[in-house]
Amino acid sequence: MCLLHLIGGASSSRPDQLKDGLSTPTADLVKRAFEDIDPERLVDYHTHLVGVGAGGTGNLLNPSMRSPGRHPIKYLKFSVYRSGCGIKDMGNADREFVLRLADQVRHIEHHGKYRLLAFDKNYNPDGTVNLDKTEFYTSNEYVFKITSEFPDLFVPTMSVHPYRLDALEELEKWALRGVKLIKWLPNAMGINPADPKCDPFYQKMKELELVLLSHTGEEKAVEAEEDQLLGNPLHLRRPLDHGVKVIAAHCAGLGENPDLDRSDMRRTPNFELFMRLVSEKKYDGLLFGDISATTQQNRLGCLTSILKDDRLHSRLVNGSDYPLPAINVVISTRKLARAGYVTRDERGLLNEIYDYNPLLFDFVLKRTMRAPGGEQRLPASVFMANADLGV
Repeated sequence: MCLLHLIGGASSSRPDQLKDGLSTPTADLVKRAFEDIDPERLVDYHTHLVGVGAGGTGNLLNPSMRSPGRHPIKYLKFSVYRSGCGIKDMGNADREFVLRLADQVRHIEHHGKYRLLAFDKNYNPDGTVNLDKTEFYTSNEYVFKITSEFPDLFVPTMSVHPYRLDALEELEKWALRGVKLIKWLPNAMGINPADPKCDPFYQKMKELELVLLSHTGEEKAVEAEEDQLLGNPLHLRRPLDHGVKVIAAHCAGLGENPDLDRSDMRRTPNFELFMRLVSEKKYDGLLFGDISATTQQNRLGCLTSILKDDRLHSRLVNGSDYPLPAINVVISTRKLARAGYVTRDERGLLNEIYDYNPLLFDFVLKRTMRAPGGEQRLPASVFMANADLGV
């Protein structure tokens, strides 16, 4: 159990203790992070809401994640997430997740709003559900319920699979209730964004002025190589060509995919493919990227480019990818300091924040880091609602 908490969530202090517990230098670092931020516009576009179905929430977790005998690796992964999320009672897991998350947000003095993500099931091309390939499911109804309970903290983001037989009706249903953003993880959900089958879905999204937040790049929850192909950023040309605004989650900062623009289909870093789309003038005002997960130790390869490229900054929005910032093994401030993104002294201050509030840590880290060997930082605009995006 000690090892589990070492690689999972080992925070020893509570978020409500932060205000009186931080050292003066650390409190000053937090203050500087908010200096040029308008709290009314502060937004996190990428915050997961997950559960196992405890308490009749309707959420699902693939049984393999809870089977130590048959699936020890998946069980270990789930146990690490459970530790990071502060879940102690599996019979009350869904509620404990919500309360832990809300506690962190509430104890960030200028917290803004966090967009909670629903997560649809995996569907076959014929519109039938594939539960075997559904890692987890967070229902739209549940997300809407939680955001209605905490309207000062959270905003709902729905998830609608385009192959569902009721997909267009589901889009209309939530648009009428004020929802503006739709979440996909193609690799895990079995969605090919370039499939002509999605065209009516894109037309409806355009009509309803909905924005698509779609995972891009490799996804570690997916095992099959054919599923990783669905994370190719170039697939997003189809919704973009329909005039749908798209946020490419993580800026496609992990893995490689075939270059669909080349006859030889040479494998190319996903980040390079994303940047190619960004450079195409016809996608100005349509294509954006979120910086969620870009500070994780397995994604640092693209972080320098993101920090240095001023042309990209107006197209970026912030996302924490919670609960990942609360997982010790995912974030390495030691690596960030060694690479020059933060100083050794800043690393110590950031670690102090993490011990109280991983969500605040994620924000302050991104406001503190700079390109190695220089002073290029992300501008404050990245962390506030993007007017061009409209949500």
